[in-house]
Amino acid sequence: MKVIFESCSENEAFARTVVAAYITRLNPTLEEMSDVKTAVSEAVTNSIIHGYRCGDGTIEMECNIHNNEIEIIIEDFGAGIEDIEKAMEPLYTTRPEWERSGMGFAFMEAFMDELCVKSEPEKGTKISMKKKIGS
Repeated sequence: MKVIFESCSENEAFARTVVAAYITRLNPTLEEMSDVKTAVSEAVTNSIIHGYRCGDGTIEMECNIHNNEIEIIIEDFGAGIEDIEKAMEPLYTTRPEWERSGMGFAFMEAFMDELCVKSEPEKGTKISMKKKIGS
């Protein structure tokens, strides 16, 4: 499944809803559903706020199910990340004036089984996440 949507804050809820509907066939627990939705929310919010600096752009979200594992890829074509390692440090943010917590990547890592971030300045960021659903 692949959806492309505008980088506006209203679409964060849209992305969460789409992913939730998509993974229902795996019969996730409420905790698993919440974990996935939170990770998607953080990734999409990062694209909106940091990737496009709240400007115009598109975000692509791709979801794949392999057996009992969901793979979610969220990609933007915005500012990119100069130092991925630094950006992934808890409490680090490039937008302190907006009272950003700097916990987006930490939440993604905590709620998903795998997280991979690829980025290139001025070309965008691609976040890949995986989570096994059920036992």
